[in-house]
Order: sequence, then C-alpha cells, then structure tokens
Amino acid sequence: MDASQLDPADVAELYAQHAAELRAFLTGVLRNADWAGEALQSTFVKAAESGHTAQRETIKGWLFRVAYNEAMLLRRRQEVDQRATRKVAWQLNPESAAVDSGLLQQEVIERVRRGLDTLPFDQRTVVRLRIYEDKTFSQIAEELGIPLGTVVTRMRAALQKLNRELGEM
Repeated sequence: MDASQLDPADVAELYAQHAAELRAFLTGVLRNADWAGEALQSTFVKAAESGHTAQRETIKGWLFRVAYNEAMLLRRRQEVDQRATRKVAWQLNPESAAVDSGLLQQEVIERVRRGLDTLPFDQRTVVRLRIYEDKTFSQIAEELGIPLGTVVTRMRAALQKLNRELGEM
C-alpha cells in the first residue's frame, strides 16, 4: 500500500482478509444480500483503482468508508428507480383505481396545488422546477445560480411543510 498502484495480488490479499467482514457490514447497512454483494464488488473495484492512496495502517478503515459510501450510492439509486417505476406504473394504468377515485384524485391535486401556493417563493420555485419540469437538483441549482445544497434544503423544507399541511391523504 505504498505510493504505487495496487497490483491484482494486493487487491486479492485485501479481499481475502476483509471481504467477509465487509459483506456482513454491508448486509447490515443495506438489509439485502444481493445489494451487499454489489456494493462489495464496487468497493474492491475502488480499491484496485485508488487503494494506493490509503496507508497500510489505515487500509481497513479506508475499505469500510468506501464500502459505506458505495452502499449509500446504491441505496439512492434504488430509491430513484423505485420512484420512477411507481410513477411510470401509475401513468400507464391510472384507470386501475376505483371509478370514484377520479374525483378523489382531483380533490387531492387541488389540495396539493393550494398547499404549493402557501410555500415561500424560493421553496415553491424549487418544487415546481423539480416536479413539473422534471429537472434534476443540479439543473435547478445551475438555473437559479445557487448552491446544490441550498436547492436540496429548500426542497426538503417544502416537502416537510406540505406534508404537515396536507396530512394523510
């Protein structure tokens, strides 16, 4: 683990020493053995690419930090995929709900619109760009000329306020 690139034998040695413990850690974090295996694989790909940046004394901690970051990345990707799948399913089969649900859906839409109107301008702008224009947070930040963290904070605050105001639907 010196300043030179790790060779495959070094990565194989690291895998032999730490894979079982990392897999158990990742399974605990992700609560899914398949995802844990995927995150473990990504962790050792990073070790092969960048493991030379870690010192020998701290390589285990480095591996766990990389594993955790890979797990969080995978979890975020899965959540985005699940939201997109639900959205597409609803768009493809909206009539699957009961006949009366059309009126209920219109009522809910109207409540959400009224709730959006109660938001501060900055929060309302971010929500409208994200939901109605389907822009990413990065695109919104660039368009508004504000930091990405500010966009995410405004969105979170807006959703919390809407959730409180609209209650259970």
